Amino acid sequence: MTARAARARRRSRAASLLLFAWRRHRVLFVGAVLAIFVTASAVFADRIAAYSPYDVDIANKLRPPSTAHWLGTDEYGRDVLSRTIYAARISIKVASVAVAVGLIGGTVIGSVAAYSGGVVDLVLMRLMELLFSFPAILLAIVLMAVLGTNILNAMTAIGIIFIPGFSRLARAATQGAMRQQYVEAAYAIGMSDLRILVREVLPNIVTPLIVEAMQAFAYAVILEASLSFLGLGAQPPEPSWGNMLSSGRGFMDQAPWLGVVPGLTMFVGVLGFNLLGDGLRDLLDPRMRLRIAGATMAPDTSLAPRSTAGEGPAFQEAESAESVAR
Repeated sequence: MTARAARARRRSRAASLLLFAWRRHRVLFVGAVLAIFVTASAVFADRIAAYSPYDVDIANKLRPPSTAHWLGTDEYGRDVLSRTIYAARISIKVASVAVAVGLIGGTVIGSVAAYSGGVVDLVLMRLMELLFSFPAILLAIVLMAVLGTNILNAMTAIGIIFIPGFSRLARAATQGAMRQQYVEAAYAIGMSDLRILVREVLPNIVTPLIVEAMQAFAYAVILEASLSFLGLGAQPPEPSWGNMLSSGRGFMDQAPWLGVVPGLTMFVGVLGFNLLGDGLRDLLDPRMRLRIAGATMAPDTSLAPRSTAGEGPAFQEAESAESVAR
């Protein structure tokens, strides 16, 4: 009886924790489900798609949704569902590489600028502000015109667009971290500048950068679709949500599914990654963690003043810089 009661108590505690997590992090849960669904579709496209995205069947062109083609066919008789699934692979690949380029480049530039200060900080941040002053899509079009129209150049162009935002966020977070006692202690024991940056500063500024990376991921999907829509990204017959929308707009009266299906799929993917970023912000924000911990230990803590102990200045300054960057 004792073992059975202990198991029942553990199950009850686990159910309570799951219910509490659902109540506190619904946005994160919904965003994670949508993001995992889109990402899994892209990764396992070969197994999920019933047809090749390149197979042409003129005899079955512009067929409405049926049991053979669940979401119909396009103007060349290609299966719309299969092409939409494979298009997710292009978007996920481009967004992943672009965000990685922006995250690494922006973190290096921002942390070096904040750590060095003086002329180095002035020159680097003025260059970032110069890039930041251009509209994102206009800068992407200019870069694609210079580099050429293919997927690799689209990754590079979108990654360059993200560098200024990540650099400003990393600079603000680094400036906050450098005022902490552990950095002063590292100076006092004679650690080198590079070692202080890598071992003491970077691990303590990664939280706001991760949150910003997830939200940049959704924007990268939109930018890739925009470039493909304009004919500057993925080139036909390579499936992309952007070029599927571009070709489907001419058939909205005759075959509306050609534009509706990729548009709704892109909406679901972008919504999922945006919700995931917002949920991570709530989860990783020190102030949110304090409120959750207070609610767990004492349900009536809402009547007491909120404590501000433990809120890192690096996260606060990074958060303010991120809101300015937007």
